[in-house]
Amino acid sequence: MKDKPAPAIYIQLKNRVTVPKGRGVMLRDVAYLIAAADIREQLDSILLLQPEQSDGNLILIDLLTIIPRIHELVPGADIQPIGEGRTIVQIEGPLEARKPSIALFMLVWLLLFFGSALTIMNFHADVSMQEVHVRIVEMLTGRHDEHPYVFQVAYSLGIGFGMVVFFNHLFKKKWNEEPTPLEVEMFLYQKNIDHYVVHEEYSKLEHRQGSSAKRRGAP
Repeated sequence: MKDKPAPAIYIQLKNRVTVPKGRGVMLRDVAYLIAAADIREQLDSILLLQPEQSDGNLILIDLLTIIPRIHELVPGADIQPIGEGRTIVQIEGPLEARKPSIALFMLVWLLLFFGSALTIMNFHADVSMQEVHVRIVEMLTGRHDEHPYVFQVAYSLGIGFGMVVFFNHLFKKKWNEEPTPLEVEMFLYQKNIDHYVVHEEYSKLEHRQGSSAKRRGAP
């Protein structure tokens, strides 16, 4: 009689997940699994970690800590990892339902509006934009006008329209599915933070392992 072949388990860790404070981190929280139906539910319910206060709000879970837990449940399982071998778990407390502050929104809106307006005005003053407008109107119309308001109004509207097109966003409306420059920058920023957290967590792990080795080797 042939031995039953070891079940194959395909596992792909998520990049970053959020878990409510006070709840344990299950395997289903941090990984996508492909496995036989009879063991899938048991695998999803594996408790990987019970966060404590000393762990902070960011925890790194490595594939090397997950594989032994799976083998405890399914001895001899053929585990096939896919993609990154680690995931970052963010512990979040209960979110309180709060109404948005209209006053705070208006304050931020005014700061952004006047800040961007002053930036554009200072730039125009540095490059003598007033003289450029006068010269352009003179070239187009053949007459000299020290205050080409019609051209300046059209130019100002063009700046606003160009910003809307560039950022591909107007309030909650997007013109197409392409990410906006701000979304790309936020993605790169979050990616750099994740790399830093992974580096720091591995450094802490190496330090703890080194300290433990020194204590075991001490007479």
